[in-house]
Amino acid sequence: MHESPNDSADLLDALRLNLISGIGPRMQQTLLEVFETPAGVLSAPRDQLLQVPKIGAKLADAILAAGKSDDAQRELDRCGENGFHLIPRGTPLYPSLLEEICDPPVILYSRGQLVSRDGLAVAIVGSRRCTIYGRQQTEKIAGGLARAGITIVSGLARGIDAVAHRAALEAGGRTIAVAATGLATVYPPEHAELATDIAGSGAVITECPLDQAPVAGLFPQRNRIISGMSLGVIVIEANRNSGALYTCRHAMEQGREVMAVPGRIDSLASEGCHDLIRDGVTLIRHVDDVLEALGPLMEPITAADSGEVRSPRELTLTDQEREILNLVTDEPQHLDQILRESQIASSRAMATLTVLEVKRMIRRLPGNHFVRAPH
Repeated sequence: MHESPNDSADLLDALRLNLISGIGPRMQQTLLEVFETPAGVLSAPRDQLLQVPKIGAKLADAILAAGKSDDAQRELDRCGENGFHLIPRGTPLYPSLLEEICDPPVILYSRGQLVSRDGLAVAIVGSRRCTIYGRQQTEKIAGGLARAGITIVSGLARGIDAVAHRAALEAGGRTIAVAATGLATVYPPEHAELATDIAGSGAVITECPLDQAPVAGLFPQRNRIISGMSLGVIVIEANRNSGALYTCRHAMEQGREVMAVPGRIDSLASEGCHDLIRDGVTLIRHVDDVLEALGPLMEPITAADSGEVRSPRELTLTDQEREILNLVTDEPQHLDQILRESQIASSRAMATLTVLEVKRMIRRLPGNHFVRAPH
C-alpha cells in the first residue's frame, strides 16, 4: 500500500461512509458540510441526522450501523491483499483538481499509482461506436498529448475511451481510467488486459466499493470524476444522445475547458460535437490547439523531464527553449544577465529568446530587458 495511512481511523471512517448504501456523492457532501468529517457523520446523534435534508429514519439508522460495522475493515483488508490503494480526500495523493468540484469522492480506490504530474491531465471521451476517422483523430491527439507529458484521462469504455488509453500507452505516456464499477470487476470485461496495462503506466480509479457491479446510473455519476481530474475535456465523435456530453456538462459546471473535434458536416456520429462547437466550445484540430486552449495553470506543476510548468503550452518547447525560458522571470531582466546565467553560447541564447518572443512566452521591453509573458 502507498504511504497514506491506510490503517488509520480516519481512513476507516471515510470507507465506512462510502460503503453506506443509499448515500451518494451529493448526500455525502451535504453530511460533511454539516458534520465536517466522516467521523463526525458516523458519531452524530440520530436526531441531528434526521434534521439533514433527505435523511430519513432508514438512512439515519444505516449511518449509525455503519459506525459499528466491520465491513470497512474487511474492505480495507481485501484492498491490501490485491495491491489496491485507498486515497481519502484531504490526503497528499488525492488529486488537487478533484478537490475543487462541488461533490468530490470521499475516497478513491486505485489500482496503480497517482503521481503529482497527473495534475497535467486532459480527458478524452466520445462514442462507444466510433468510426475509423474518430479512431484516427483520437490516436493522433491522445498520443501527441501523452508524448508532450499530459496524462490522458478517460472512462475505460469501448470505442473512443479505449483508443485514447491505448494511444497514451503506445506513446509511452501516463493514462488514468475512471471506472464506474468496483476494482474487483472490470467493465467491459474484454478490457481486463487493457486495465492491467493502464495500472502499470498510470491508474484505474473508482469511488465505488470493490464488488460494485455495472449499474446504468453510475456511469454518468463517474463522469464528474473524469472531468474533475482534468484541466479540460476533449470530445471526439459524439451523437446527440452520447453519454460523453454528460462529461462535457460536468466540465462546464466545474469551470474546465471543453474542446471538440469536428467530423464531416453530414456525420451523425459527430452531431454532438458540432452542436458544442456551434455553441462556442473550442474547435480542436491537433495537439497545439489543445495546449493553447488550456491556458495558464493556477499553480505551476513539476512535470517529468520538463521542470516547472506554468502553462501546458510549455510542454512543446525544446530543451534549449525551456532552459532559456526558465531564466526569464516575472521581473524585468537585462539581456546580459540572462546570457551570463545561460549554459549555451550567447548567439544561440539570443536566437532562442527571439523564438520564445515569437511564441509569446516572453516579452521584450525597452532597454534590452525581458520578462515572462502573462498567459
